[in-house]
Amino acid sequence: MAAKALSFDVGDYVVYPKHGVGRVIELQKQEIAGMQLELYVLRFEKEKMTLRVPTNKAESVGMRKLSSDKTLREALDTLKGKPKVKRTMWSRRAQEYEAKINSGDLVSIAEVVRDLFRADDQPEQSYSERQIFEAAASRLARELAAMEQLDEKAALEKLLEILRASAAIYNKDKASA
Repeated sequence: MAAKALSFDVGDYVVYPKHGVGRVIELQKQEIAGMQLELYVLRFEKEKMTLRVPTNKAESVGMRKLSSDKTLREALDTLKGKPKVKRTMWSRRAQEYEAKINSGDLVSIAEVVRDLFRADDQPEQSYSERQIFEAAASRLARELAAMEQLDEKAALEKLLEILRASAAIYNKDKASA
């Protein structure tokens, strides 16, 4: 058995890469297949889902505490950057975006949000682009909300304000070119 490198307490907010922000609601001991296991019981309110993660597997699955303020600032700065438009096929870009979202890395998620954001005066997004954008924006907003003690709606609005402001700058550059 590996030594417990990560330790979370009941009530801690944690990030599970595939599901986003959850809360440790309980530490359990269970016997599974004849072995005694210590489990973190995580609750994801938005999905109304409970997940049990063996404490010795928490690190290997990528479970982590909420990001640091520095990482959050870096993610918000990423939103202010110029969107990168790749000229590859949508299916390949969609896979890359999904991988970034599921990595659990806040800055990577912010890149997806920035690249897929469309201001009101820009062309419509396809359904699948909008789905990926909303998944990434929601994931980012939930972590921001947990860190700044906001509700998710207020956190999402804060992100959209940053995106709209930077879109206005970059769209003005295109118009004058």
